Amino acid sequence: MISTPLEVGIGTPLLWGVSLAVVLAMFLIDFLITRKPHDVSMKEAVSWSAFYLALPLAFGVWIWFAFGAQIGLEFYAGYLVEKSLSVDNLFVFMLLLASFAVPRELQQRVLLIGVAGALVLRGVFIALGAAMLANFAWTFLLFGAILLATAVKVYTDARSPGDHQIDPGQLRIVKLARRFFAVTDGYHGSRMSLRVDGRRAITPLALATLAILATDVVFAVDSVPAVYGITGDPYLVFVTNAFALLGLRALYFVLEGALGALVHLGYGLAVILAFIGVKLVLHWAHGIWAWVPTVPTLASLAVIVAILATVIFTSLMATRKQRADLE
Repeated sequence: MISTPLEVGIGTPLLWGVSLAVVLAMFLIDFLITRKPHDVSMKEAVSWSAFYLALPLAFGVWIWFAFGAQIGLEFYAGYLVEKSLSVDNLFVFMLLLASFAVPRELQQRVLLIGVAGALVLRGVFIALGAAMLANFAWTFLLFGAILLATAVKVYTDARSPGDHQIDPGQLRIVKLARRFFAVTDGYHGSRMSLRVDGRRAITPLALATLAILATDVVFAVDSVPAVYGITGDPYLVFVTNAFALLGLRALYFVLEGALGALVHLGYGLAVILAFIGVKLVLHWAHGIWAWVPTVPTLASLAVIVAILATVIFTSLMATRKQRADLE
């Protein structure tokens, strides 16, 4: 059940102000860290990932005691959904960075800009979603349909045999950029553009960054309706997205080798998105026919945890079997 009233929520002006200030401060710290390009060590990546994992866990405890168990459950369920989707997004980021042959020491800068763009876009979608949900009951049905369609696409992609490949030259955003700007042959450190023969040209780093930002739009369309299926509070929707995105840069380097082992993650995400889509449709139908059941938040959290635990276990077993067969 989406229990938090859309018109009220827990986001007071003070809470919104403090939260936005903290998020901006975190991004500023990350930009300072990545100011000088360097190869991210596993120790550095693990340390920052642990910090960005502890932050939402501690914040959730405060939410729980300050606003009650129901709101606390909605926060943790929403965060878990958003974090799961962000891990899947990392796989796309990995393919893009590899296809553009981005040097390892520059990858974290591209990722950070991509994360910043994702947060801005999701902020816009969150505001639009809140306005639509507050004024049009059929928005629940629309969001449910979007998630069901996305679930089918994610499932289809998961079943596609072989490795996914991305041809940078075929991306629409790359074609559009090449129409207006010349592109340098190689990378020039962290520079996005420079003058070549008196003409402004962009570097492949700029193209890779644009490609990452373009995928942010698609991710926002999926993730915002997904978390609105857990809670109707725009503040909780924002903070769950923010916490899921903040640690994405560091998490990328932690999971860089492990992402390929999560062979069943796509199937799990497809089931989760379909489940939340059905949940939204039931919520819409309940508003018209009171006898239609809804799904409690605790049950949603239990289902999401069970699905993720299952696909992680089966992925590890499948990967172990594949390695054994190769040996």
